[in-house]
Amino acid sequence: MIGDDTKIWAFAHVMAGAEIGADCNIGDHAFIETGATVGNGVTIKNNVLIWKGVHIADYAFIGPSVVFTNDRRPRSPRMPLIKENGLSEEDWLVETFVEEGASIGANATILPGIRLGKYCLVGAGSVVTKDVKPFTLVVGNPACVVGKVDEEGRRL
Repeated sequence: MIGDDTKIWAFAHVMAGAEIGADCNIGDHAFIETGATVGNGVTIKNNVLIWKGVHIADYAFIGPSVVFTNDRRPRSPRMPLIKENGLSEEDWLVETFVEEGASIGANATILPGIRLGKYCLVGAGSVVTKDVKPFTLVVGNPACVVGKVDEEGRRL
């Protein structure tokens, strides 16, 4: 489902079963997998990867080349041991939540199971390994709290 007035640029790939709200902008070469949800008024820049189990609330900003993950212990499903054990989605899928108005800078990586609070700001290139509280600014690898921001992203 794709909401009214949403614009999807050339070479973006949105799989059947992904849910995208109204008035979004999805850039070139973005990938949105089945089972991902995107709210209204979200900006997704070029080369962003959004996998199943990633839920992005209204008015979030996802900068260029941001990567989400959804598996804490990834292994190829083609590996004999994994095939033998017959792992199901419940065995590996971990959901991630980006709350209203949160912003993620270019080239950030968001590990699975993370919650990014309302209007938080993740600095470019950061690797987020822990939840980020609302209105909090994090930067680095691993991302650490360095301050607070307001709804417009201004550092307080």
